[in-house]
Amino acid sequence: MNGIFLLNKSPEMTSFLSCNVLRRLLGVKKAGHAGTLDPMATGVLPILCGNATRALDLLPVQDKRYTATFRFGLVSDTEDIWGEVSPTGQPLPTKAAVEAALPAFRGQLQQVPPMMSAVQKDGVRLYELARQGIVIEREARTVTVYRLDLLDYDEQTGELTVDCACSKGTYIRTIGAELGNALGCGAVMTALCRTEAAGYPLNKCVTLDEVREMSEAERQKRLLPTDSLFSVYPSVVVSPAQATRFANGGGLSLDRLKTAVDDTVRVYAPDGAFLGLGTPKEGELSVLKVFPR
Repeated sequence: MNGIFLLNKSPEMTSFLSCNVLRRLLGVKKAGHAGTLDPMATGVLPILCGNATRALDLLPVQDKRYTATFRFGLVSDTEDIWGEVSPTGQPLPTKAAVEAALPAFRGQLQQVPPMMSAVQKDGVRLYELARQGIVIEREARTVTVYRLDLLDYDEQTGELTVDCACSKGTYIRTIGAELGNALGCGAVMTALCRTEAAGYPLNKCVTLDEVREMSEAERQKRLLPTDSLFSVYPSVVVSPAQATRFANGGGLSLDRLKTAVDDTVRVYAPDGAFLGLGTPKEGELSVLKVFPR
């Protein structure tokens, strides 16, 4: 099996464990996931199987989208409901106040990663230090929030649900915590569902329980082709001789291609087989990555 299996990750499972369980269910030797989700989070977790694992460091679409729920009036050492939570005793904000505060969290932001995160410092992940009670200084990173829309807000309970589209590396619970600070009452994240990742939507995903109920043929049908990861790139079809050369790692003369190439492209054999990615360099279509059949 070569391709991408779209998993709707279950809560209380790590992304690593979810990937391993699916790998065993599919009977594939190699599998890797694109974009780690927190254990309690749910939603889109693309699992790259077989030769598709070669694409893990080349994914052209890194943006993500989430539906997140926060509760005002609380603070937490992990910025979510699963840490040590304390009430602030401050009044809950009105819906108008929340809507007025949201624009400040859209666009390009400087965000400090939370201690309970997979970011590495001197080769050690921050969550490993946090579990030892160690808090260290972290550098702010630039992230982009393309969309942060209010979906629902209950002024009586202080529960807020938002739709957030953002760049890779954005911590949604940090947005919630900073929003709570800006409103003077604190906030913690209580639920998180990733609704889009690597260009794939949640409605195309299935849960592990659903996979367990599928026949082998049904599982095979769910597998998306590896080249779907690179649909943002234009395609080039080469001749049989060029296909053989490219598949063996050889560059192709740009002036002998039937299609003009000025950026990264998907390369296909005459029979439609996906060969890999190429990029123009010094008069050749240089091999960026090949995907053996």
